[in-house]
Amino acid sequence: LDEPLIEAFHAVGLELAIETNGTLPVPPGVDWICMSPKAGTEIVVTAGQELKLVFPQPGAEPERFEQLDFQQFFLQPMDGPHRERNTQLALQYCLQHPHWRLSLQTHKLLNIP
Repeated sequence: LDEPLIEAFHAVGLELAIETNGTLPVPPGVDWICMSPKAGTEIVVTAGQELKLVFPQPGAEPERFEQLDFQQFFLQPMDGPHRERNTQLALQYCLQHPHWRLSLQTHKLLNIP
């Protein structure tokens, strides 16, 4: 993804949205940036529209990202054998920290691969 490609999309009236783990810079002109950071990585993306954090994730606690310039902050319960517990933990965190909103992967709750 580079500036000429972004400009070509814009020239035909299209907007460009991406999801990134935040470890590489986003080229100028991207219309919507959703960052989903992972523990143990160095984040270079510090602004965007949406930050989506898998929770709980040791080494990627929500407080680490709250100072970043994102419009919306979402916690998404970690899937796996502890999904129900993680969902409750995420819900409790969101209730105690209203800056964060709960995001659920509906297809997983409905057992759709």
